[in-house]
Amino acid sequence: MSAKLMSAETGQPPLDLSIVIPVYNSAEILPALVARLEPVLAAAAPASEVILVNDGSADGSWPAIVRLAAANPRLRGIDLMRNYGQHNALLCGIRAAAGRLVVTMDDDLQHPPEEIPQLLAALTPESDVVYGVPERRQHGLFRDLASGLTKSVLKGTLGAGARTAPDVSAFRLFRTDLRQAFARYEHPYVSIDVLLTWATSRFTAVSVRHAPRHSGRSNYTFRMLARHAVNLVTGFSVRPLKLASLIGFGATLFGLGVLVYVVGRYLLQGTTVPGFPFLASVIAIFSGAQLFTLGIIGEYLARMHSRMMERPIYTVREEIGPDT
Repeated sequence: MSAKLMSAETGQPPLDLSIVIPVYNSAEILPALVARLEPVLAAAAPASEVILVNDGSADGSWPAIVRLAAANPRLRGIDLMRNYGQHNALLCGIRAAAGRLVVTMDDDLQHPPEEIPQLLAALTPESDVVYGVPERRQHGLFRDLASGLTKSVLKGTLGAGARTAPDVSAFRLFRTDLRQAFARYEHPYVSIDVLLTWATSRFTAVSVRHAPRHSGRSNYTFRMLARHAVNLVTGFSVRPLKLASLIGFGATLFGLGVLVYVVGRYLLQGTTVPGFPFLASVIAIFSGAQLFTLGIIGEYLARMHSRMMERPIYTVREEIGPDT
């Protein structure tokens, strides 16, 4: 981690607000995004900064960030070595933030910058995290199904914040001090929403406008969101292991029931249970239960293996900004 990122934690008087935006293949959108952010921040939080974290983009996103930062003293840029994923890039920006409050948002203008004051107004002394919930979503059927799957998994993972799972959004505002709860987190699988529940249970949500994507197409596919859901449930919860135990216990009870039936019939009627299909179905049930349970255990072993490898959450190639 660079010295600049470390200095955001100590020594400097905090700004009012940090906007953290992970960037991936959005070179065409960035000028419009920064142009719309500027008047909003000038009115709502003059002492603020915008942190653009380039998550290994394959287009000209980093040169675009460099050009924008040269013309805007409010702008900071962080270039990651490769693509680590949205939540990893967010964590990098959150750890670098110098503001008392942090707003995270997407880079595609589906989260209108003009809605930031809505989040700020909803933050009360009784809340630490505010989610901006879209009034009407602009995604397709499969994206909505994948998002629903992720939120269902998230509900079983959030613990104290489970009731907020339906309101979880990438457009969020929270107090920067919350990052102390996950300051030592170094696992390559990151979920900002889960990490926030490690620090607080005071969540709230506010309805905001959700705009169509400015240009291009979403980088999130059904497959990617489904994989994120698997990472959530195996990386931050032991419920799958409990499910495996229940399946194994249920299969054992079923096997005992079959044994009692077979032995009882032999003792009472002197005959055995005929039929290969019956025997084959019992074997298939037991084999399926065993393979399913082994698969769940394998997922957890893979997470342990990944943690033991000490893979970095992110690696910074370059950073630009007012103080660099």
